[in-house]
Amino acid sequence: LLEAGEADLAIGHFPEVLMAIVSQGHDSLLRHARLYESRYVCVMRRGHPLADAPLTLDAYCAANHLLVSFSGRPHGQVDFVLSGLGRRRRIMLTVNQFFTASRVVERSDLVTVLPEGFFNATGGEGLVKRELPVQLQPVNVQMIWHLRHDAAAAHRWLRRLVQDAAAAGY
Repeated sequence: LLEAGEADLAIGHFPEVLMAIVSQGHDSLLRHARLYESRYVCVMRRGHPLADAPLTLDAYCAANHLLVSFSGRPHGQVDFVLSGLGRRRRIMLTVNQFFTASRVVERSDLVTVLPEGFFNATGGEGLVKRELPVQLQPVNVQMIWHLRHDAAAAHRWLRRLVQDAAAAGY
């Protein structure tokens, strides 16, 4: 959408796009700026059997999981870390959006992993978060735009507004 001129700005976690931008250097038609970093947390509905105590690795692996996979892959960062520990989790459902994941988890006994920044931004009234029993790499949220907008005053204003909002924690 950015390349086609159908979107002015993309905000999110785009590791593959970011790697392409960095590898192409000044030849890339996309530009980026880091907005903030967020850590992952385990999220479940209020009243879930695991919601009232610290989350152990055994309890986490025994739970039924919802995986958020933007790429459609049947595994994620958590699964790679668990595999290194000789462990596995039971993925019962896969969705491609954090928002969808939070809504499904709020109405089920599934648990999921979300960036803490997303959890905080959505309010999560029917959800609780727990520390993960494994260590994951943080989520870097980026703002990406096309080079054609780089010097445009209105676009620079928009990027500054987004950066200020991210810095203020909105």
